[in-house]
Amino acid sequence: MDVPLTLVGARRKSRLLTRKWVVERLLDLLLFSIILIMLVPFAFLVINSLKTGREFVISTSLFPAEWRWSNYPEMWRQANFGLYFRNSLIVCGVTTVLGTFFAALTGYALSRFRFPGSTLYGLAVMGTQLIPGTLFFIPLYLSFLWIRNNLGIPLIGTNLGGIILYTGFYIPVSLWVMRGFFAAIPVDLEEQAMVDGATRFTAFWRIVMPLAGPGLVSTAIFIFLTAWDELFFASILRIKTVPQGLLLFSGNMNNQARYDLVCAGAVVVSLPIILLFLVLQRRLVQGLMAGAVK
Repeated sequence: MDVPLTLVGARRKSRLLTRKWVVERLLDLLLFSIILIMLVPFAFLVINSLKTGREFVISTSLFPAEWRWSNYPEMWRQANFGLYFRNSLIVCGVTTVLGTFFAALTGYALSRFRFPGSTLYGLAVMGTQLIPGTLFFIPLYLSFLWIRNNLGIPLIGTNLGGIILYTGFYIPVSLWVMRGFFAAIPVDLEEQAMVDGATRFTAFWRIVMPLAGPGLVSTAIFIFLTAWDELFFASILRIKTVPQGLLLFSGNMNNQARYDLVCAGAVVVSLPIILLFLVLQRRLVQGLMAGAVK
């Protein structure tokens, strides 16, 4: 007896749905496994930050015998971590604002205006990212010395030097990210606003900028994260940010046996990044999805 075509189609559809469900569950399992692998080092860091210095060195137990929350205020006091933490917030915060602002202006200009050399300028700016950053540190250090000696502006060992350094470093990539977002916004919206009496800057500020919000958030997070974690130039120019403070504290001869305090410092350094992501994760995902569509 022949099987009805409708029954064959139903069985085939059922097999496809079952296969799809299995594939989705396997992908979920893979995702959770990756997340677990990524969280293990941070969990290990937190657990070790709550041990004693002696227990950290000689104990074979994963968990501490006594959870020493006092390690955090002790680390904060011994390493003078408040100074480095405050400097990082100032340097990274101002760098993020300035970098995002200038990247938005430059990216908008490159996406809307055509002027002689615009293509060459864009390629030249992007080409700077092909040069290893370590090649800049000698001329950069000599330039900062010249400015201090001849103009009296201290840029080595100050927050001002860090702000200028990081702002210049992160604008090239950021402006290309913003250029992509602005290029995807229809020009008709600005032209309609200018027909209604708005100036070019008003149309940019009130029409284009809100529409480019996800791109602004993604750019700001990128600048803040990279500036917060930067260590090489901070150590060369003696900028007192948290990576530099953690490096100096871990290398102090008096604290070689206090790896528990070093772990506590590393946890404290990681907290602002985690909080920033939790607060802005929705806008960040929107920015990444919009960038992918564009």
